[in-house]
Amino acid sequence: MPPRLFDLSSTWHLPAPPEKVWAIIADINMSWPSWWPHCSFAGPLVRTKPLSNSQEDILKATTAHLNFKAALGYTLTISIHPTDVVSPREIDFNAGGHLKGTGRVVLAPEKQGEATRMDIDWRVHPTQRWMNLLTPIAAPAFTAAHALMMRQGEKGLVKALAKPDADGRKVDPSAFD
Repeated sequence: MPPRLFDLSSTWHLPAPPEKVWAIIADINMSWPSWWPHCSFAGPLVRTKPLSNSQEDILKATTAHLNFKAALGYTLTISIHPTDVVSPREIDFNAGGHLKGTGRVVLAPEKQGEATRMDIDWRVHPTQRWMNLLTPIAAPAFTAAHALMMRQGEKGLVKALAKPDADGRKVDPSAFD
């Protein structure tokens, strides 16, 4: 039996313009573990020689290996390698490790450009034997654990966006609850 394909989608509503959101999510040093609860580096960033010094090319030359600790007690190690980057609105990526497949993050302005809608889509299948064996009965639990992990990421990113930027401006995240 082939591994089940999971189509997982999340939408985050963020209290900052797309450019500010992009600066955090598309950081070439992959700052996600600094703001995403239960996310940590599984190893150093792997970077090949980029085609240019542009943010887009540096991202496409980078692979991040991340651990995500699920509420159910297991940890997934996932590699994320951007394959297409359109600044400041879209990143397509390949995923590897415990979840293999593809993903996409798309940013769209909301509230006259003062807020951002971030759509995140994953099309992945588990590579771990235990997960594939349990999927027929545990798929709803895995999907719920993913949704919780994504909500935690959204809350962490809202907090990161509330920190003052280089101009000293700060966004009030409670205005978007």
